[in-house]
Amino acid sequence: MSPKSSSFPSEDSDYLSGFGNSFSSEAIAGALPQGQNSPLVCPLGLYAEQISGTSFTAPRKLNQRSWLYRIKPSVTHEPFKPRAPKHEKLVSEFSQVNSAINPTQIRWKPVDVPDEPTDFVDGLYSVCGAGSSFLRHGFAIHMYAANKSMDNCAFCNADGDFLIVPQIGRLWITTECGKLQVCPGEVVILPQGFRFSVDLPDGPSRGYVAEIFGANGLASARDFLVPKASFDRESRPGYTIIQKFGGELFTAKQDFSPFNVVAWHGNYVPYKYDLSKFCPYNTVLVDHGDPSINTVLTAPTDKPGVALLDFVIFPPRWLVAEHTFRPPYYHRNCMSEFMGLIHGGYEAKADGFLPGGASLHSCMTPHGPDTKTYEATIARGNDAGPHRIRDTMAFMFESCLMPRICPWALESPSVDHDYYQCWIGLKSHFTENTGLQNHVRSDTES
Repeated sequence: MSPKSSSFPSEDSDYLSGFGNSFSSEAIAGALPQGQNSPLVCPLGLYAEQISGTSFTAPRKLNQRSWLYRIKPSVTHEPFKPRAPKHEKLVSEFSQVNSAINPTQIRWKPVDVPDEPTDFVDGLYSVCGAGSSFLRHGFAIHMYAANKSMDNCAFCNADGDFLIVPQIGRLWITTECGKLQVCPGEVVILPQGFRFSVDLPDGPSRGYVAEIFGANGLASARDFLVPKASFDRESRPGYTIIQKFGGELFTAKQDFSPFNVVAWHGNYVPYKYDLSKFCPYNTVLVDHGDPSINTVLTAPTDKPGVALLDFVIFPPRWLVAEHTFRPPYYHRNCMSEFMGLIHGGYEAKADGFLPGGASLHSCMTPHGPDTKTYEATIARGNDAGPHRIRDTMAFMFESCLMPRICPWALESPSVDHDYYQCWIGLKSHFTENTGLQNHVRSDTES
């Protein structure tokens, strides 16, 4: 069953706003303790429970933690057991045993929404990744296709943070901090350890998920939205917690909803962001900058300027550069790039790259505009005036690590085996300018 639409916020004013802030929220006035975090008896007889996203020894300015005041503590559940049947396509440990390295440019067509009833958890599958959740370093890129809401259960990712990018269908996400409505064109970040449930008010839904094992960016801090406290006080016999731990799923039963938090405060919270509010940067004379100028969020490594994972978008914008090839240039990159398309078209691909599809260009694999895009661009010449890219929202997950690709992704019927053909038609435009050479020679001789 899906919740009533009125129970989910729809306006920005229904959320708290800010990025990296310390927030406070209470569904009932007076539910938050004053002057301390863990009094002997909490207001309203609630339990105090802390959730930490960083180690206790991290400097205060880097600490991420929140205090939740709940009707029953989350420890009240039966022992975890391996979930049956096992989720065979969810990976958090990438090795030669379960994935492969492939330097070829790869593109996927959109996948179909399943015919069988499938919720967000069962509809989630890994495409590629690097590293290990056990070693607390690396990332995974997943996609999902689902057609039903999660029923009497919640999901918890103990391996890392989820960044979810819906492509079709809204997501109504209930978290321990409150509720979030996430539409295509928005993204949501669900930090490690938070329990959440996904409802599908529009029926079928499809999208992308980046997971980091282990975020700051160029978006305006005030546009990040955090849920306000809300709670479920009803008894929930047989409620299931699905915990992702080391890439495997476990389940535990309890008799209450995990969303029984009446009040909370802290800076470790789920949040969402509307991509249409991002202000892209661009050139005002010649050439154009690296795509990193459009980074919304980044998960840095210990090496300054190098990202474990960047989330970069390519939104509607003006192209005005003079004497410049305006689409993305041909390049090879020490970073690996996974791209997705939410709606519209992508400026560097005239056709073949479809909403809901994806592409992977791994470390030092050459890529760039297809033949049609290149020829159309140079045909316009230097007389091309300012041009506005409309009706598009593409994005990129970019990482310094080399992704290993899951076998079902390589063997999928949605693999575009003709992707390479989009560049085969690129022809030589080379002409030796002998007139210029003769002019230079005569100047030298004189």
